[in-house]
Amino acid sequence: MSRAKKVVLAYSGGVDTSVCIPYLKQEWGVEEVITLAADLGQGDELEPIRKKALASGASVSLVVDGREEFVRDYAFPALMANALYENRYPLSTSLARPLIAKMLVEAAAEYGADAVAHGCTGKGNDQVRFDVSIAALNPQLKVLAPAREWGMSREETIAYGEKVGIPSPVKKSSPYSVDLNLLGRSVEAGNLEDPWQEPLEEVYALTAAIENTPDTPEYIEIEFVKGIPVAINNVQLSPVDLIVQLNQTVGRHGIGRIDMVENRLVGIKSREIYEVPALSVLIQAHRDLESLTLTGDVSQYKRNIEETYSKMVYNGLWYSPLKAALDAFVCQTQERVSGTVRIKLFKGNAIMVGRKSPNSLYSMDLATYGAEDQFDHKAAEGFIYVWGLPTRVWSTSVRG
Repeated sequence: MSRAKKVVLAYSGGVDTSVCIPYLKQEWGVEEVITLAADLGQGDELEPIRKKALASGASVSLVVDGREEFVRDYAFPALMANALYENRYPLSTSLARPLIAKMLVEAAAEYGADAVAHGCTGKGNDQVRFDVSIAALNPQLKVLAPAREWGMSREETIAYGEKVGIPSPVKKSSPYSVDLNLLGRSVEAGNLEDPWQEPLEEVYALTAAIENTPDTPEYIEIEFVKGIPVAINNVQLSPVDLIVQLNQTVGRHGIGRIDMVENRLVGIKSREIYEVPALSVLIQAHRDLESLTLTGDVSQYKRNIEETYSKMVYNGLWYSPLKAALDAFVCQTQERVSGTVRIKLFKGNAIMVGRKSPNSLYSMDLATYGAEDQFDHKAAEGFIYVWGLPTRVWSTSVRG
């Protein structure tokens, strides 16, 4: 494998990506490593991370604030598609990867790098998401994945780092592997590797345990404009502020916990814990508003599109031509998805209790069973005859 001279490395400040810096230079002959830490709302203190990269041998250490772009250009399009992988997981971690890949490619162009690198191992989904996204954005760039090739255990990786002057990390009391961004947390490893074991309460950070949630319901209203949430309780909010506020409001009612065994792209099953309070409620509310504003055939056809869309995002195909075509379809369906949904939050449940829209297709005159009923009941008989005619003909031929 040919090596590069100047590399932009996706950097988190953890053991693997810190060791990647000297490893790329000493083992693979890279002359210069530029690190890029993406701020997607993970709450880390990014200045210490920036300094650590320089101390580990990076020539330039970049910190890029991608929070607004993350929500506006990645989370909200997925929301419009009601994207739920395996009908459960709203892709909080998956959605971050194509944006980080875009940042890497842009930094490579700015600094004249001939390669980008990441710290993914050969076992997870993220390696696919990074490699495929980078190839879609700039197929001329080399993609280096040292942790996929160096064959070191975590202990050996730490020892290698110490040998080249990277301090050993403070030992964690937590056995879990956690990924956090504005959209939620994903947690794995530790006792979670046994799918029979109930997660300990220490696993969770964004959502309250049911026994600690309020004993009275809380009602909120979420306003959408063309499929995009824009306000909570009549207060207009920026995309980032809306997600932050909704995470806090929904999380204190214990809403947004997911415990699932999912099918990874690489062919293995993985037990994952997700905390996605805001996204969980937004997708429920968005679907509810669609039921009021979309015709039945569009709504039903869109359900099929949503499953394909979710798989593509999970499988790292954000920048593929089919995904772009699906986006065009989804955006067209959202032209009339404007209105407000009222939600009751209580003891781990988000219950849709009201919805209204200037584009509502609901007609009280047609739906009512009262005296105001305008539906032509006599027309039903002819409709049923024509609708059931193929079945009647089939039955006659079968029964002779």
